Amino acid sequence: MEIKLMLYPLLAMFLLVCLVAGTMFRRRIAFYKQNRVHPQKTATSAQMTTVMPDSRAPDNFRNLFELPVMFYVSTLTVYAAGLICMPHIILAWGYVLARYVHSYIHCTSNVVMNRFYAFLTSCLLLLCIWLMLAYQLLFAV
Repeated sequence: MEIKLMLYPLLAMFLLVCLVAGTMFRRRIAFYKQNRVHPQKTATSAQMTTVMPDSRAPDNFRNLFELPVMFYVSTLTVYAAGLICMPHIILAWGYVLARYVHSYIHCTSNVVMNRFYAFLTSCLLLLCIWLMLAYQLLFAV
């Protein structure tokens, strides 16, 4: 199995971060122009929430630096330890897909229960990744 297959999900997650950052940037610039708000009035997150009511993209951007960090660590650990197998690759892509769905929902309709199901799916997939990694490290030869 080609070991770099494990790195493609990492690239896909980086692309997601870039897409959400771009969405956040476009929305902020449009808001500043449309409402004639000077950027200094939104210098802190507290100021931002009082001035700009739509916080979906910034909230999602912050989310992408929380639990996904554990995905990055697990993926790089699997890669570095040479434990790459098809189940790891499938779980990694499943996690990435769930995060894309979560981000899409969060940045658009923001229906909380739909977003929760996408988040829960990603959490369960990440748990499976870590359990499989732990098993491989502790018990597999």
